[in-house]
Amino acid sequence: MNLRGNTILITGGGSGIGSGLAEAFHKLGNTVIIAGRRQQALDEVTAANPGMKSVRLDVDDADSIRSVMVQVIRDFPALNVLVNNAGIMQTESVRALPDMLNVAEATIATNLLGPIRLINVVLPHFHEQAQGNPQARATVINVTSGLAYVPRVDTPTYSATKAALHSYSQSLAAQLRGTSTQVIELIPPLVATELTPGQSANPRALPLSEYVEETMRLLAEQPEASEIVVERVKFQRHAEREHRYEAAFDLINQRD
Repeated sequence: MNLRGNTILITGGGSGIGSGLAEAFHKLGNTVIIAGRRQQALDEVTAANPGMKSVRLDVDDADSIRSVMVQVIRDFPALNVLVNNAGIMQTESVRALPDMLNVAEATIATNLLGPIRLINVVLPHFHEQAQGNPQARATVINVTSGLAYVPRVDTPTYSATKAALHSYSQSLAAQLRGTSTQVIELIPPLVATELTPGQSANPRALPLSEYVEETMRLLAEQPEASEIVVERVKFQRHAEREHRYEAAFDLINQRD
């Protein structure tokens, strides 16, 4: 991926990793559009970054995705990068029937169906760009999690959706091999954001600025990478291959 000269749509761009990546790409001179459900959060980010654009988008609503993306592509025909970052994470108790099903279904709709639906909309646009310009390049960036590789027991559906998105990214990349579209998986560790209440104050969480800085550096150093694995998440990403999965699982799920 070339880090400059892009038109980038970032879902979940009103806070956390999404806003951090949006600001980093914006500073490099890219045209950045952030998408999210909360207009106030979007407005705060764009106000702090003059020239950045925003659009309201509910990624768990298939109709919203179709209508909003048609407008985005019309308004920003140079769109060539999609960052699937929007996600929700809630704790679940499998004993809390039937309430657990509501959380599970909402998590799957946002974290897995949302990215798949967005990819389904943008790929034809990317293909048309390549037909009109053989030099055109496009990128799909899927933000998964270290929990895709070593799950948290109290967030089973979140962890499962990230594992599924990892698998989907691998298949998508294989199907698009030889085309103008690159697929990159970003694999964050525990980052100091408000993905869950109080997470930003967790002393074990990697500061957001450090995560974004390392991610952008790796993207610059590894333009053909299929995965961006920051140092802090390697103990999860490589736990199974290094035969220490049980130790990583115990560490992730330790209780104070």
